[in-house]
Amino acid sequence: MTTPTLSPGRLDADTVRESVDVVLEDFLTAKARTTPQHHLPYLSGLLKDFLSGGKRIRPLLCVTGWQAVGGGEDTDAVFRVAACLEMFHAFALIHDDVMDDSDTRRGRPTIHRTLAALCATDRRPEQIERFGVSGAVLLGDLALTWSDELLHSAGLTAAQFDAVLPLLSEMRTEVMLGQYLDLQATGELTDDVEATLTVNRYKTAKYTIERPLHVGGAIAGAGPEAMEAFTAYALPLGEAFQLRDDLLGVYGDPESTGKSQLDDLRAGKNTTLIALALRGSDSAQAARLRSLIGNPRLDERDAVTIQEIFAATTAREAVEQMIDDRRTQALRALDDAPFTADAVNALKLIARMATVRNS
Repeated sequence: MTTPTLSPGRLDADTVRESVDVVLEDFLTAKARTTPQHHLPYLSGLLKDFLSGGKRIRPLLCVTGWQAVGGGEDTDAVFRVAACLEMFHAFALIHDDVMDDSDTRRGRPTIHRTLAALCATDRRPEQIERFGVSGAVLLGDLALTWSDELLHSAGLTAAQFDAVLPLLSEMRTEVMLGQYLDLQATGELTDDVEATLTVNRYKTAKYTIERPLHVGGAIAGAGPEAMEAFTAYALPLGEAFQLRDDLLGVYGDPESTGKSQLDDLRAGKNTTLIALALRGSDSAQAARLRSLIGNPRLDERDAVTIQEIFAATTAREAVEQMIDDRRTQALRALDDAPFTADAVNALKLIARMATVRNS
């Protein structure tokens, strides 16, 4: 896929990703070098490894939001704030994997599994597991703390900092709320499609798309009109992004997604896909879904049965249509948006990247 171009010869997507990676690499290397006591060098190395391989969609949107309203010549501050968003995302993912009891992330063992594997073998199994979980919680907390340090050391002016900080605070609150709603719904299957979309809005749409655009725009001094245009684009696209993620959780190739097709089904994630299937199923199909989804011993054959019910109830087809409708809505929001032409082109490409993907 062609990477988005944010400004001719200046800030294409690869440049953004590489620049943010440099900020993260330098920051974590400095942490390991300047604080050698105890195990901090090892923990910063573990975090550095975990950060590698991410899509960097939030940093990309942050820089695009900055460029959409004019940006500026000095990119150092915006790259550092973009890196702050990626560090915060590391915190969110590490804790999310603990809450979901996931084995893999991006094709590698999750942090709590990695730490458990390194634990002393003379401990009891429950002690080993607890060490892994507790260590992962602490490493996630460390990433959260360091994301704040990246923000405060970004070199923002007082006016920029005053504009950005409330947005980041809102983002943090929103994603915690979304995660709580997701936890609350897990294992309690329902055909309430609107409830699943509410979770999507807070856990993904606002966090992944809207707030990064807002933050980048705020650094460049965006006014209310631009902020409203960011929201009009971001919320439908963010919902579409999560809907695609739900489909990949069931139908995606583990080689591409980096996780098993069984994880979300075993966890009993109450996604829009499942809600639509329950809404369209007969009593026998609904009973079968409820008996399988959330079963920790669910296997590949069970997953095929679930996929067959999704097909029979047209739930998968309905989700694909929802994705298309929301992507179209997001793209229409760009028609009259007060953004630079390069940024509009970039946002169009990002809309495709976020909704037509295999990982």
